[in-house]
Amino acid sequence: MTDGSGLQAGLKNRHLSMIAIGGVIGAGLFVGSSSGIATAGPGILLSYALVGTLVVLVMRMLGEMSAANPTSGSFSAHADRALGRWAGFSIGWLYWFFWVVVLAVEATAGAKILEGWIPAVPQWGWALIVMVVLTATNLVSVGSYGEFEFWFAGIKVVAIGTFIVVGALAIFGVLPGAHTDKAGVGNLTDHGGFLPNGPGAILTGVLLVVFSFMGSEIATLAAGESEDPQRAVTKSTNSIIWRIGVFYLGSILVVVCLLPWNDPSIKEQGSYVAALDSLGIAHAGQIMNFIVLTSVLSCLNSGLYTASRMAFSLGERGDAPKAFARTTGRGVPMAAIIASVVFGFVAVFFNYAFPDTVFLFLVNSSGAVALFVWLAICASQLRMRRIIEREAPEKLVVRMWLYPYLTWATIALIVFVLGYMLTDTKGESSGRTTVLLSLLVAAAVLAVALVKERMRSGQAAVTAAETDTDTVSVG
Repeated sequence: MTDGSGLQAGLKNRHLSMIAIGGVIGAGLFVGSSSGIATAGPGILLSYALVGTLVVLVMRMLGEMSAANPTSGSFSAHADRALGRWAGFSIGWLYWFFWVVVLAVEATAGAKILEGWIPAVPQWGWALIVMVVLTATNLVSVGSYGEFEFWFAGIKVVAIGTFIVVGALAIFGVLPGAHTDKAGVGNLTDHGGFLPNGPGAILTGVLLVVFSFMGSEIATLAAGESEDPQRAVTKSTNSIIWRIGVFYLGSILVVVCLLPWNDPSIKEQGSYVAALDSLGIAHAGQIMNFIVLTSVLSCLNSGLYTASRMAFSLGERGDAPKAFARTTGRGVPMAAIIASVVFGFVAVFFNYAFPDTVFLFLVNSSGAVALFVWLAICASQLRMRRIIEREAPEKLVVRMWLYPYLTWATIALIVFVLGYMLTDTKGESSGRTTVLLSLLVAAAVLAVALVKERMRSGQAAVTAAETDTDTVSVG
């Protein structure tokens, strides 16, 4: 491996725009929304609106810090500076852990779809093929990652946009040739009311949808490798409101208007497939499978990119092996990518060998990391705003609204959601299990960070003492 000159600005503005848009549309939106609708009915719109507001606020804070200091370490590097080395180390490694587990989840989801189309290749074979192809893409150059993501995200955006337009025409009865007997705005209130399972179901819905929003922060990590980082961060931060409004709230509103929320097909087929099927659109299931596969590949591609760049940043700061901070002549952190994908492959193996034990532990123990990351961003912004105002106020091109009151309100909301998760005790992947296992992993990482910090302080004290001794002997 040649030792390059660090990461390179290989991402064009069009790549960044599409990464920012595609980052908020995870496979979780297509796959996970059906259980949310079944739980909260049309009121799931309030769950999505609540989490969407939370993400907008957190992204505004992250945008403020990243526009002032664009870096591939993003919130981990900001936490490092604002809260201390222990915070940057802990949140960086937790985030890396989250994405390598996501690699295994998404590779398996993609393999299931591909095996359904070409059963001659076993599921594990498809998972291997998908991982190898996307690893190769990431190893070539950051530009090839950006190009792949541009097209993957483009397909997702066009698909959801088309779905919203077609669905809206059907809801108002002007879509030619469609079966619209079940469609109508009346579905929002006709089947037990807007909140058929009571107001409490909104919070249960929050637990089901919160993790489908993870990925909106990818644009701030990628900005460090773009032509104009500050402009890229500012643009993606400012556009987050309409992106969440259109892609999440818009598409879910169409689903719950096309079909009654308690229609059994929503749970059996998935919300988007059921909605298209209800209109009599031919091959709706296969069309949706193709879109879900695209989302899965996009998520895999971005997950590998994100995990490797976080590992690179940790390596640069001395919080990971130094090899992670070395790049090839094309600006690719090869060791960081290979280490991330190896753990991804190990997790895929666990998914096939121990799905109900080891893999279930991995999934549950990474489940609440999104909320921990958001908490770290809030805490960092409280301190970082004062640092930026003191050192370089001209860099505050993006400002958090109503600082510090909205920041504190966001922290309170995240803590409330974590607390509410502890009351959810249903099933193997209950909210309580997820929070407790995630806290266990976070505590282990934090313990390593504090030991490392103590060793570093001890080393610094020894060095200082030696320097003093040398000075005295020279004098």
